[in-house]
Amino acid sequence: MEIIYGINPLAEALRMEPCRLVKIAVVNAKGMTKETLHSILNLAATKSIPVTFKEKREIDKLTGHGAHQGVVGFYPSFAYADLDQIMKNRHPVSLHHLILLLDGITDPQNLGAMIRTAHCHGANGVMIPEHRTATVTAAVIKASAGAALLTPVVRVANLSRAMADLKKQGFWIYGADTHAGQKIHDVTFQGDIGLVMGSEGRGMRPLIRKQCDFLVSIPMRGKIDSLNVSVAAGIILNDIVRKWAYMEGVE
Repeated sequence: MEIIYGINPLAEALRMEPCRLVKIAVVNAKGMTKETLHSILNLAATKSIPVTFKEKREIDKLTGHGAHQGVVGFYPSFAYADLDQIMKNRHPVSLHHLILLLDGITDPQNLGAMIRTAHCHGANGVMIPEHRTATVTAAVIKASAGAALLTPVVRVANLSRAMADLKKQGFWIYGADTHAGQKIHDVTFQGDIGLVMGSEGRGMRPLIRKQCDFLVSIPMRGKIDSLNVSVAAGIILNDIVRKWAYMEGVE
């Protein structure tokens, strides 16, 4: 079994159809209001999900720390999607596919934040390699505010080969590179897009970089010339969907 903790991620998991939670543990923590507790209990009752009450120390032990806000949900091990599921998950407003590809993201907080950002920008889903990367855990789901349970996440054995397959299907692959490529303000993003973000320290691996059709960067004005990778992903994704909306005449 896997766990998910935190009020917002758990509430999102309870609202999902179908709901994957099989049970919930609750502690009457000081930070939880009666309204919040009743909301969670009511949602659980609606889905016929059993709820147990535990001591705070038990919840702390389950999660490894005290950031659970008094609630923990249990569900079967995270189910990764496949490419077909991602392709079927195009946002209904968009005329194009948008996939976020992550090359070697090892920080669970960054992975969760980028899954959340991809979801909020209407991306089809997120693709990660099987090795040298963070996997979708309870910490990632919490960092994503539950978006990891709403957004298809695919694990592939070979990210470079997956990029080549996307290109055969008509995708343009853009790689984010701090010190190379066009500034995003000068790029016209058109058609189906795969956006590649490299690892926190080294960026994209050479083979992944070589597979990109274009390299793009974010204009900087400060004395520090790089951004946190999840922040950079948000800026570029927002630029893509903003330009799509302008070209397509949609919001």
